[in-house]
Amino acid sequence: MKGLDFSIINWAEIGEASIDTLFMMGYATFFTFLIGLPLGILLYSLSKSNIWVLGWIYRILSFIVNIVRSVPFIILIVALIPFTRFVVGVSMGVQGTIPPLVIGAAPFFARLVETALREVDRGVIEASQAMGASTLQVIRKVLLPESLPGLVSAMTITAVTLVSYTAMSGMVGGGGLGSLAIQYGYYRYQTEVMIVAVVLMVVLVQALQMLGDRLVIYFSRK
Repeated sequence: MKGLDFSIINWAEIGEASIDTLFMMGYATFFTFLIGLPLGILLYSLSKSNIWVLGWIYRILSFIVNIVRSVPFIILIVALIPFTRFVVGVSMGVQGTIPPLVIGAAPFFARLVETALREVDRGVIEASQAMGASTLQVIRKVLLPESLPGLVSAMTITAVTLVSYTAMSGMVGGGGLGSLAIQYGYYRYQTEVMIVAVVLMVVLVQALQMLGDRLVIYFSRK
């Protein structure tokens, strides 16, 4: 491209930032799955209950989930600084970004899980209940296997969302490619670094989406 000089790029720094982004996204995705899946199952189970107390618990829990989901991630990072410092000992950098990533993405993933479970054929669930299956057995042997393609799709969407979250964390010193793009592309006017960082993030998103699509097709055929 005319006017651009990619020879000024420190590729070692680009590589380190790429590893940091993968590190943040990997750990955040793992913990988001651990928290979001049970939360989504709980939301689904409570919403189907005919007991009024559980109905109210669902409304309260749903309200909390909606509040967390509605807070812009850049604000969430700042608001969680005391909590982040308590959990990991730092409030910035790669480690300091992971707790806000998880807290921001887990409610989002939980809603997607709840939606995927709602799409399971009601007849299959009723048939398993008629055969004497307990609630836990219905969840383990019916709901989760039947909704697996939807759950994989939900995890893919969440992982892609986490990539964009890691980029936003660069505004407050979160590290990774987002931080590199802001520090060099915005503050130092080195457009070349910003372009490379954006291209790498686009490649990462495309790879995640392709992997997720293939897994959805695979589980849909089983």
